Amino acid sequence: MEIIDGHIHLIEAMAGYGRRGELRAIGDGKARWASGEIMELIPKGYGEKDFTAQSLLRLMNENNVKKAVLLQGSMYGFQNEYTYEMCKKYPERFAGAFTIDPFAKNKIELLNHFIDDLGCKIMKFEISSGGGLMGYHNKFLIDGNEMEDIWRKASEVNTTVALDIGDYTMESYQPEAIRRVALKYPNVKIVVCHLLAPIKGKEEILKRDLELLNLPNIWFDLAALPAIFSTDIYPFPSAQKSIKIAKDIVGASKLIWGSDAPMTAARDPYKNLINYINEDIFDKEEMKMVFYDNALDVYFNKH
Repeated sequence: MEIIDGHIHLIEAMAGYGRRGELRAIGDGKARWASGEIMELIPKGYGEKDFTAQSLLRLMNENNVKKAVLLQGSMYGFQNEYTYEMCKKYPERFAGAFTIDPFAKNKIELLNHFIDDLGCKIMKFEISSGGGLMGYHNKFLIDGNEMEDIWRKASEVNTTVALDIGDYTMESYQPEAIRRVALKYPNVKIVVCHLLAPIKGKEEILKRDLELLNLPNIWFDLAALPAIFSTDIYPFPSAQKSIKIAKDIVGASKLIWGSDAPMTAARDPYKNLINYINEDIFDKEEMKMVFYDNALDVYFNKH
């Protein structure tokens, strides 16, 4: 079976920033927030302080992963230029997103540079109050003034926009706003990351919001579900349950497998992040959609 990892990150140089201040690499695959909290972010043997394209390709090759979608996030620091360079160097292996801070004074200039000058066709916004923009900005609306120029530009060039909105306990969790954007700009493909970050015992919220977002131009990636249900061990039954719920509501054609490595691969073996999604959840044709076809359509066919 061919596989695309639909949600992964490169780290040329750790430069994260969030609600806990700056994030600095300290070696051995670990990084420390300004608050003093230490996180293990890079799997053993794949980088002391970075996670390069070469390390990623080795991880992919060892696990028969054909392609990967390189996304952005505040936790590692924006890696826009490095991601662009690696996509140019390995066009058959990578599709890459760029990101900007919607509060940046020169955001229009940045949008035009990445889209018009460099030809980038994927955007990623880590909105999450936990690890993203709302961890260090006041609450803003995903369809509000700060984002309107971004959505308009995305519509002009028929781009894909990936959104991490955190879980339902956070101010960043705005499925209603995503629905409004999707209806306003039906040509923009929107990927909601982490399957809305479901919480054990709150399945009714997941069902409600999947129904709300069951629109032709919205997809969901399955990245980091084993880590979100942090007390589960392989084969991650809570994650499997959430995926079954999603399949029943939006269908396999709207689901994209992703790992969210490197951090998740430092927690669990990368192969387990692939193998827990199996024939107990999807039939053979559905597996092909979730692991390859959907990501190919949403991300790679724009290049």
